Order: sequence, then C-alpha cells, then structure tokens
Amino acid sequence: MEPAQILKTEPNPNIPPFGPGDTVRVNFRIREGERERIQAFQGVVIRLANGKGPAANFTVRRITAGIGIERIFPIHSPLIESLEVTRRGSVRRAKLYYLRGLQGRAARIKEKTLPRRARGQATTSE
Repeated sequence: MEPAQILKTEPNPNIPPFGPGDTVRVNFRIREGERERIQAFQGVVIRLANGKGPAANFTVRRITAGIGIERIFPIHSPLIESLEVTRRGSVRRAKLYYLRGLQGRAARIKEKTLPRRARGQATTSE
C-alpha cells in the first residue's frame, strides 16, 4: 500500500497550477510563540518534487543583496495562505538548478508567450 493511499491529502485550494520557471509570491503563515503572522516570499520556482503525493513540495529561489536564498514549501501544507503566480516563465528543463551559478541578467528567464487566440487576436471566420 502506498503512503498516498494511507494519508489522504486534500489539495490546498489556495494554490493555482504553476510550474518551474514561474515567478510566484507565497504567503506563508509563521507562528512565533503565541503570535501568528504572514510572511511573503517571492521568487522563481526552480523545482517541483515528489509529484502529487503527501510529500510533494516546491523550491522557490530569490536573490537578496547578492545572496541566493531558497525556501522549500510543502504543497499540501495548510500554512500556505495563498500563492500568486506573478509571471509565467518559458523554460526547457524541469529542474532549474543551473540558476544557482548565474547572476544578474544571465539568470533571467524568458516570459511564456500566449497563443494568438488567447492574446485577443482571434481569426475571423467570414
């Protein structure tokens, strides 16, 4: 029997579909003693791991003051208040570990372009 069958995980409704290369803003609930606050972390998704099971997680990377910071968030965590996809990235890899060795303009990711019909340039059938 697989762990996914034993632990029935319900997907967090606050998480829309996203993938590697997307820039996301994750609002994560943090408990400090008896106080609870929400901390926003924005960066590029460099990997999705462990599929859709109970151990599924994703890694977000950002560069602050020249130092790379990565945080791993569990997808099924009830502590994720919301996830907002701010930019869709066009990448050809599932794991973007190569970004760790790049800085500045070299670490940029192209934005995903929408098909013509989705952009509002629908063809006329007259």
